[in-house]
Amino acid sequence: MEQIARLRALGLFDARVPRYTSYPTAPVFGPAVGAGFQARALAALDPALPVSVYVHVPFCERLCWFCACHTQGTQTLSPVEDYLGTLEREIARVASLLPAGVRMGRLHWGGGTPTILPPAMIRRLARALKAAIPQAPGWEFSVEIDPTMVDRAKIEALAGEGFNRASIGIQDFAPEVQAAIGRLQPFDATAACVADLRDAGIRSLNADLVYGLPHQSEARIRDTVAKVLDLGPDRVALYGYAHVPWVSKRQKLIPEEALPQDVVRHALAQAAGGMFRAAGYDAIGIDHFALLGGGLALAAAGGRLRRNFQGYTDDACATLIGMGASSISRFPTGYVQNAPATGAWAGRVLAGGLAGAKGHAFAGEDRLRGRAIEMLMCDFRLDMVALRAAFGEATSALAADVAAAAQRFAGFVAQEPDGGLSIRPEGRPLTRMIASLLDAHAPEGTRYSQAS
Repeated sequence: MEQIARLRALGLFDARVPRYTSYPTAPVFGPAVGAGFQARALAALDPALPVSVYVHVPFCERLCWFCACHTQGTQTLSPVEDYLGTLEREIARVASLLPAGVRMGRLHWGGGTPTILPPAMIRRLARALKAAIPQAPGWEFSVEIDPTMVDRAKIEALAGEGFNRASIGIQDFAPEVQAAIGRLQPFDATAACVADLRDAGIRSLNADLVYGLPHQSEARIRDTVAKVLDLGPDRVALYGYAHVPWVSKRQKLIPEEALPQDVVRHALAQAAGGMFRAAGYDAIGIDHFALLGGGLALAAAGGRLRRNFQGYTDDACATLIGMGASSISRFPTGYVQNAPATGAWAGRVLAGGLAGAKGHAFAGEDRLRGRAIEMLMCDFRLDMVALRAAFGEATSALAADVAAAAQRFAGFVAQEPDGGLSIRPEGRPLTRMIASLLDAHAPEGTRYSQAS
């Protein structure tokens, strides 16, 4: 309890800070950086370097109440068909701007529910993408899977197009928790989905869990983790539930009085994480776990772990091209987000242009601070030698912030002789708060998710 008291005194349970899947974070994006910037950034890419591609499929047959993603419900395939046609036009438009020879190193389909697509649409989308941006050697194709919205025919269609890594949404297996978040998903359905994936030759499997959900208890989350371990994923993401009803109105359906508070929420994360570590998983960053010897664990051990909009990754591509409504592209020169609303996105694409609606062009210390924050989030260490090698004397701009972090979080961090900073194991729950001290962009009035 002494540790909890110290964390509470530092404000962990009250703090609201970014998750730092980008820097600057999305609230900083503005309309001055849009489709024009996007076009120039695409045309300026180095064809010798592979790119990652993210495709957003925003449709769901059911809208889970806990989710804050840009999604929309549908009971028919008609809007999905229309969306796919527009997406094909966006793919062609993006491809027309790329320098000859650009290849795709990673492809990820997210949502929404990408597996709402029937087999014919799966093949159509995959082939459009591969024709527009050819695959690089070692290409990885990952898809977010809803076990209640997939069958063997869809999995076989994906596998036939090169799909080789699945990310399965689970959240929690307790029926009481599932009912409270509007996502009924029996364990048997999930196990059957995993069996179909294995039968199709998919060996890389990520499972997404969430702690801090209504009616969660330590006993329930332990039961969920035990079931997940039976499924044998090589990676696990254990996210803290972000209750942001001012962003996602459907979250108002979740009973706030049933949400675990403060110490209980923290204990849920510690209990689940302890079970994964005991089962042979390595803790990766603040909320991921990976089997030792796997790609993510090797990247973490080798200092090659990175952070993007999907969380932690071993993706080495410097460029991420986002397609579909609300998708965000990351270029060497900045970020661009497509129009979030499906109608607005479609209007831009059907008019013959790109869908970029807002973004941020890197300037000043953005790259330096972005890399420093990524180091803390990935490695729990600010490597000043590496930063000086990359950014030279500009690195001195961090000195005051590092000193402030060392003073404020004394006992949980250590300032190193080279001017760097390391976060001790007991201080890792504070990582997002520590990283926020290096953030030079703090939009007034922005409300972020809970730090713990």
